[in-house]
Amino acid sequence: MTINKANIISHFIFNVDLNTIPEKHDVIYFGMGCFWGAERLFWQLSGVYSTAVGYSGGTTINPNYKDICTGETNHAEVVKVVFDPSVISLETLLHSFWQKHDPTQGMRQGNDIGTQYRSVVFTDSDKQTSLARTTRQQYQNALKKQNISDLITTEISPLETFYFAEEYHQQYLAKNPNGYCGLGGTGVCFI
Repeated sequence: MTINKANIISHFIFNVDLNTIPEKHDVIYFGMGCFWGAERLFWQLSGVYSTAVGYSGGTTINPNYKDICTGETNHAEVVKVVFDPSVISLETLLHSFWQKHDPTQGMRQGNDIGTQYRSVVFTDSDKQTSLARTTRQQYQNALKKQNISDLITTEISPLETFYFAEEYHQQYLAKNPNGYCGLGGTGVCFI
């Protein structure tokens, strides 16, 4: 696993080092469309220590936003979520992930179309991978109970590389409260 260092030293909201994962904290990476709204979703949850946006799952080394928008790098826009599992469980984070976007849309979320907007979970351990797959099946069952036959297309795999996005993307909706947020779920909750 490779994680490039952030040029930005601290989180705009929490004022913590983006390169640090404190002892007894965990990290997971979520892709659910445009990373601006996804990041805001997670920074609002109690127990989240920090969030950062970046690019993962592709082939280009050290990509930038212009690169990934071509669709040729295969990177997804993702949110790095550092959390305290004694305050918020991974299962709670995964439930928020599944419910707050549409994981059945393939290479898009709403009007945002392209490989960079696909639904992904990049994990930091086998335990995270297993729980992500279990909750994916649970959410697929919840969709089926609501007569939604679309299959979940979310990729779940161990993180290989995370590249921090440019500074202006970090905590974008805190700096630009009226900025674009394309998050939208299926309307189906875990039962």
